[in-house]
Amino acid sequence: MKDKPLIVFVSAVYPSQYTLLCRHLREMDVAETWFFTTPGHVKRHAHEDDYLRAFQPDGPIVGQIGYYYSSKVERSARIGRGLIKALHQFEKEQGRPIDIVVSHSLWGAPNWLYSELHAAVVSYIEFPSYRTHGWDPAYPPDPAQRMGDRNTEMLNMHQVLCSDLTITPSAFARSMFPEALQDRVAVQFEGFTISPPAAITAPPPDRPFTVAFSARDLSSSKGLETFVRLVDRLVREGDAKAMRFLALGDPSASTYGYEQQWVQRKYQHEPEDSPTKVKTFLDHLLRVYPAAAGVIEAPGKLPYDAFGAAISEVDLFLYPLKYGVANWGLMEILARGSCVIGSNWGFVPELITNDVNGVLLPDDDDQWIASIRELKNDTDRRIRYRKAAAELGQSYHISQVAPLYMKLFERALAQKKQRLAENRLW
Repeated sequence: MKDKPLIVFVSAVYPSQYTLLCRHLREMDVAETWFFTTPGHVKRHAHEDDYLRAFQPDGPIVGQIGYYYSSKVERSARIGRGLIKALHQFEKEQGRPIDIVVSHSLWGAPNWLYSELHAAVVSYIEFPSYRTHGWDPAYPPDPAQRMGDRNTEMLNMHQVLCSDLTITPSAFARSMFPEALQDRVAVQFEGFTISPPAAITAPPPDRPFTVAFSARDLSSSKGLETFVRLVDRLVREGDAKAMRFLALGDPSASTYGYEQQWVQRKYQHEPEDSPTKVKTFLDHLLRVYPAAAGVIEAPGKLPYDAFGAAISEVDLFLYPLKYGVANWGLMEILARGSCVIGSNWGFVPELITNDVNGVLLPDDDDQWIASIRELKNDTDRRIRYRKAAAELGQSYHISQVAPLYMKLFERALAQKKQRLAENRLW
């Protein structure tokens, strides 16, 4: 792009995964960038982010919306109708057309933008549907949830077909789309500004060996059950006497699965005011694995600085992911120079190379226990992994990732130009 492009990012959720990219491109003066979100977010954040613009959805977009089975479609329509009006008005004010709109698939809902704007439309889709993403069969969705999930799948497939480019966060996420559509999907994990530790050295000799699990949500899909089960075994087999165990994350956060509703139903007859009432999936697991219950510290959702401090005290992270397509939480601990044992499936091998910047293992408790014991007694090996992990993290710094996004945006513009030249709708 010879001239600075006018790029608009869109999400009714703010901050979002492209907030940092929007800000960085503007600060580096490589693009004129704006972020469209809802009026409430604009009001809350305008004092710190002067690139925010508001769009007003055509009705409520959270809570119960219309008919359950078509609520995602209705929400997208309400977002889309408000968005297209705001973008047309914005173009009049700017005196020029928007070059690129980068829209979150569900909270930016670009389905009504196609053929209505001059701009190339780039859709960000985390994964097509829960049907493709998967869930733990022990905690299945209701039939109604399975049917409702088809709406998400329908909206996302339409976006891949009509967008000038779709971006997913990992190759594993891209593989969930039909093979016929995968050429229309690019892979790019988001950028960060996480600083690595000043020095990576051996831990203080008087500190207990600390093993941790970390994720935004303490959920089945992130592998919490495996973590608790492994801790339970370590305690029962006598390994835990000089060890500390942490579960970092929000036990009440929304999850990428259906275990919370399973918990609510299983324990619905327990009195709400009981001090031992099982309210979360973590509560349930600690009841199932009593040996682990006595040693796992779960501080809940921490302020970001406190979270960073907690990570610095961990010697070994376990990341036994079950289902997922690219989690910020894994990059957060890698970029901070942590030693990690992770699953050898899903998206995890895209970030961890076995015996280079961590360890990858199959779903086999014996192998995980053996690896924990080996790494506990091998400080030099842990330091080697930690240094390589921090190096990987710096390759995802926003200054390194932003040029890659600009190349993707150039690709979207070129594909739109070719499509129009060939008089094709898609």
